Amino acid sequence: MTATWFTALSDVIDRAHLAGGEDLATIVDDAVAGLGMAARPYLVDLPQRHLRSLDGGDPVPIGSTVAGRAFRLVEILPVKDRRTGRPALWVPMLDGAHRLGVIYLVLPEDADADDPELRRCCWTLGGALGQTVMSKLAQSDTLNRLRRPRPLSASAELLWQLLPPQTFATPDMTVSAVVEYYDEAGGDGFDYDSSGGVGYVAVFDATGHDLQAGLVCSTALAATRHARRGGCDLGEIATRADEVVRANTSHSRFSTAVLMQLDFATGVLTYINAGHPPPVLLRSGRMAKQLVHGRRLPLGLQHLDTKPPPPPATERLERGDRLLLYTDGVTEARNTEGEYFGLPRLVDTVERHNAAGLPPPETLRRVTHAVLDHQEGRLFDDATLLLMEWPTPGHPRLLPAAQARAPR
Repeated sequence: MTATWFTALSDVIDRAHLAGGEDLATIVDDAVAGLGMAARPYLVDLPQRHLRSLDGGDPVPIGSTVAGRAFRLVEILPVKDRRTGRPALWVPMLDGAHRLGVIYLVLPEDADADDPELRRCCWTLGGALGQTVMSKLAQSDTLNRLRRPRPLSASAELLWQLLPPQTFATPDMTVSAVVEYYDEAGGDGFDYDSSGGVGYVAVFDATGHDLQAGLVCSTALAATRHARRGGCDLGEIATRADEVVRANTSHSRFSTAVLMQLDFATGVLTYINAGHPPPVLLRSGRMAKQLVHGRRLPLGLQHLDTKPPPPPATERLERGDRLLLYTDGVTEARNTEGEYFGLPRLVDTVERHNAAGLPPPETLRRVTHAVLDHQEGRLFDDATLLLMEWPTPGHPRLLPAAQARAPR
């Protein structure tokens, strides 16, 4: 079995080198045909409400189907194929820990859908195809159209090209983020990094509801990324970003931001809040406090303060702590009666999903949908959430235990 699967996997990888995004469904189906199987890949759409087949067909709801459950919980789930009666599997499609969709695999008639070796091979196929899809996204309008139930604004189009994958994990750090862009705008962004024993996260919210908002946010994101990669400390990162935003955007424009660095060896969190809503520290699944220190003016406005900016604030974390960062489009979301979604409701929603043992990406997906439902599906501002965890040695359940192997 291993040798035959190796041939199938190498066929997917080798053919993908010279393939477009629209070719991937055929490539993976041809590759598994030699195993007596059939394959149909599905991509998750940007709102994370439906799975959409690469070769057409009706979208599959995430919230009410076996396919959606495989995506939500990152599990391989068995079913019986309705057309042939043969055993089948819904297999998560991942790029790292980032959920891209699922693959529907119809197995040979005599196959055992519970066979561990078969499942390991299917899991590897999901990873290989997920990484291939991710590599093709920037080059394929077909894949990008498939993920969009409605058109993006030009501003959102700009920012989606700059944002890193929505989920990332190492043994020392997990990050998951979601962004819902207001139809007429795109001024929110996020970033993260894990290297040299230090984790970094940032969330941005630029003023305005137009293309300029996207330009300001992308400028702030690029400036902080450039300073970080240049070896600057957190205070220098904020200072340089402030200077770049002020020099390259309209003087009436600015971006709020939270910048954070976590020392994995000590658990010391260093953070700066540039005019942004204060992050929430979650400990043992419950809100412990808001991080209210380290405040300075938004990026692009620091020159208006006659005093030097204060130094970054610090907080000592414990293993298992989570940090919730958000933009005001979340807490200030209003229903038809004018009632805000609010911080208490946000924290309560996150706590309840944490208590259910859901992985961070699924927690945030459900929280974002609660915010949208509060506004009856209509956004009046961008809404961004980011959840960062300093995991316990057991690691959070982002991947099934059999597949979640830390680097040696």
